[in-house]
Parts: sequence; C-alpha cells; structure tokens
Amino acid sequence: MSGHERGRVTVQRRRLLVLLIVSLVVFGGMPTVAAAQQFGPNGSDGAVGGVVRIDADETYQGDLDAAAGSVVIAGTVDGDVSAAAGSVIVTESGQVTGSLDAAAGSVVIEGAVDGDVTVGAASLELREGSRVGGSLEAGAADILIDGRIDGDATVGADAVEIGAPAEIGGSLTYDAEEFSLSDEATVSGTVVRDESLSVAGPEVFGGGAELPTIPQWVGTLYGSLVNLLLGAILLVAAPRFGRDVVATGRSSAARSAGIGLLTLVGTPIALLLLLVTIVGIPISLAGFVAFGLLLWVTSVYGTIVLGAWLLSLADAENRWLALLVGVVAVAVLDFVPFVGALVSLLVLLVGLGAFVAALRSRSGGDGEDGSWDGGEGDTGDTDAGEDRDSERDGTGGDAWGDRTGNAGSDGSEDSGIGPKSSDATA
Repeated sequence: MSGHERGRVTVQRRRLLVLLIVSLVVFGGMPTVAAAQQFGPNGSDGAVGGVVRIDADETYQGDLDAAAGSVVIAGTVDGDVSAAAGSVIVTESGQVTGSLDAAAGSVVIEGAVDGDVTVGAASLELREGSRVGGSLEAGAADILIDGRIDGDATVGADAVEIGAPAEIGGSLTYDAEEFSLSDEATVSGTVVRDESLSVAGPEVFGGGAELPTIPQWVGTLYGSLVNLLLGAILLVAAPRFGRDVVATGRSSAARSAGIGLLTLVGTPIALLLLLVTIVGIPISLAGFVAFGLLLWVTSVYGTIVLGAWLLSLADAENRWLALLVGVVAVAVLDFVPFVGALVSLLVLLVGLGAFVAALRSRSGGDGEDGSWDGGEGDTGDTDAGEDRDSERDGTGGDAWGDRTGNAGSDGSEDSGIGPKSSDATA
C-alpha cells in the first residue's frame, strides 16, 4: 500500500470515528428530550422550557404545570401551580389564586399565594411583604420566613429562621438543628418542636414529582434505531473484522458464549482490583467507561450473528439484511417476558465472546500481515481486496458467507463471500 493510500484510509477511519461520536451525542440525548416533552398531564396546561415566565401584565387562566430551569411568576395565575425547576420565584407583583406545589433548588415568594404552599427545596424564602393565604408545609435545608402565613406553618430543615416581620395566623410546628424566632414576629397559635416531624413532599403534577412514564415500545423503538445506526457504522468501518466476528459467532456459538461470560464477569473484577490502587484509579474508571461501550458494540455484533443465523434458515446471506433482521428479532422478543431478557443476554454473550476471539485471532497473526482491515498481505490494499471479493460473488461484498480463514497462494485471505466457482477452486 502506497503512502498516499495509507493516508486516505487513515482519513476515512478518522471521519468514521467522528461520525460515531456525533451519533452517540445526538442519539444519546434523545431520551432526555422525549421525557421533557411529556412533562405535564395536559398539553394546554403544561409548560416546558429553559425559563417559564408569567409576565407582570399577563393572566394565566387554569392550572399551570411547569418543568423548567426557572419558573418566574410576575403576573397572575388563576389556578394552582405545580412546578419542578431549578428555581421558582413569585415576584412582588405575582399572584397565584390557588395553591403552589414546588420541587426546586430554591423557592422565593415575594408576592401572594391565596391557597396552600407545599415545598421541597434546598432553600425557601418568604420575604417581607409576601402572603400565603392557606398553610405552609415545607422541607428544605434552609428556611427563612419574613412574610405572612394565614394558616399553620409546618417546616423541617437544618436551619429555620422566623424574622421580625413574620406573621403566622395558626400554629408553628418545626424540626431543625438551628432555630431562631424573632421577638417581634407574631405567631397566633403554639410554637412546638417535633423531632419526629415528617413533611409531605409537594405533589408536583399530581403525583409527588414523579417522572413521566414512557411506554415500553418507545424505548424499544429508540434502542432499535440506535443499534441500527451503530451496526451500520461497524459494518462500514471494519467490514472484514465484522465478517470474522459473525463467522466465529455462527460456527462456535457455545464457545463464544462461554468466552463472553468469562469476559463479562472477569473484566469488572479486574477493574475493581485496579481501583484499590491509587495509581490505578483513573485507569479503572476509564476502563469501566470503555467496557460499557464495548458491551454495547458487542451486543450489536451479537444481533448481527442472530440475524445471519435466521437468514441462513432461508438460504439467504446479506450483512445489511442480517443487521436489520437481528435488530427486529431482538426488539420483538423484548416484549415477551423472560424470553426477551434471555435472548438479549445470549446475544450479548455470543457477540462479546466472538469479538474477543476474533480480536485475539487478528492480533495473533492469522492473516499474512495481521492487519485489522484485511489480510491482503503485500499484494494490494484494503480497497483492492474488497473489489476482488465483490468480483467473486457479484454481490458487491454484501453477503457474509462462510469464512474459512485460508490464505490464497498470493498471500491474501479468502473472504468467503458468496459461493466459490470451480475456477476459484482450481
């Protein structure tokens, strides 16, 4: 292979690597986006975004369910508010005619909430001039009350401060390591510390701030599409190595599954042992990440092995069709209890074992040059080898065939794609 050709192959591999990384980033973010879009039980009453804001001159009719980085209510919400956010703020001009349920990093109330307020947050502030028309129930790390609460206040926190302007129309029940009550604050009822106090969490979206439930078929469809993409990249990036993996998996499925089981169990143990050494900590952590990606890649290889085996039952062989059939088969069986999980495990074990065996065979120099992309020896480059394979079967290199691993007289490997003619045998 000339220097120019080697450079061209290197550039192609780099492009494929970039494509793989971009695909992982783009497709990997899709479940989060899909989950965010489903927040809120009603499409008309739900709001999702970086910032959900009700402006000072705006009136929102009906209940507001919001999931965002920040929720700012400067206007009027004529109904209840349920919010899951980094921060929730009811400004001085803001008003909620119903109740407020908030799960957030911080909750600040400067305006008015006519109903009850239930909060689960890192910090809660009822600033001077604020008003809660009902009761307050809150659990947080820090709680500051300088406003007015017409009903009872039940709070649990590391630190609770009741400032001078505070007015509580009912009783105050609290549990805190640090508690301060200003002499100028007004509490109409009793002030009691209850160390067994349990504060109920906010019922955000009517379900205690639970994440939306995504149907199983959505996850299965998404996983199938991503596996199809990864499988296509693997088939294009390393077609010859893919042939080796599939041939090994088909011809020695039980042996491959055994190797896969040993690898699946032994690798984490080795990485954990490496973790106990100070020097090996970064290597171990990087190893766990790499091993996770390896399991995904080899599960796709195992899916291709399954598809190739199913196609062989119909006397058909095609690598792209094997990928599609394998992915569809695994996706359909995923809906069958126990059977789907068992098949997925077997596919992973066979794919992992065949990958390890094929990789070891390559590194051991089974081909003339032991190269990753092909065993063509010194007779030509990878592309030339692929062209000769295509000429043998006339399929353009799509059929898998049975790989024998025998070297031709010119030093090149027999790819085994398609049936051999009598001339080739001769």
